[in-house]
Amino acid sequence: MMVGVLGLQGDFEAHCKMLERAGEEVCVVKKPQELTKLKSLVIPGGESTTLIRLMELCGFWNALHQFYQEGKAIFGTCAGMILLAQKVKNPTQKSLGLIDVTVERNSYGRQRESFETTGTFFEADGRSVEIPLVFIRAPRIQQLGSKVKPLGFWNDESIIARQDRILVASFHPELTDDLTVHQYFLKMAGDQ
Repeated sequence: MMVGVLGLQGDFEAHCKMLERAGEEVCVVKKPQELTKLKSLVIPGGESTTLIRLMELCGFWNALHQFYQEGKAIFGTCAGMILLAQKVKNPTQKSLGLIDVTVERNSYGRQRESFETTGTFFEADGRSVEIPLVFIRAPRIQQLGSKVKPLGFWNDESIIARQDRILVASFHPELTDDLTVHQYFLKMAGDQ
């Protein structure tokens, strides 16, 4: 089975390239019925309100809930994290509610305040590694539910977290050359 990348909007092609570099067969997903051939899915960054409208038009809401109920893993970056969150602020908006986090949209600044830095990521074996971070109109994780595990930090703030088969990141790992986060997701998806 393949790894899918939701291809409605945003830089989904960058995720595809990273996953292919990690040795995976990748499929760009534009219709809900395409989810059936996947073992896992990446929801990329983009503009969350636009993604919501497109997902509604294409019928993705129920399909993504079903995908998760079937035991499949989902990774959301930036706007993808917003769509997977339990609660969204600034402003409040619709989300899938698949991970118990509260996120605030554009909390790290608008487009002109985008920046690159490094942060700490904790591997599955507990080792910590430095990874490059790219923040573009990035949402901030304001609160983690009791079942959510923070996996990485920048300035003492959680920037990547996991609950069960859902992985979310405030930043854009696909815009770097570092495969660490994508490899973690693929291992997580394969362990289910």
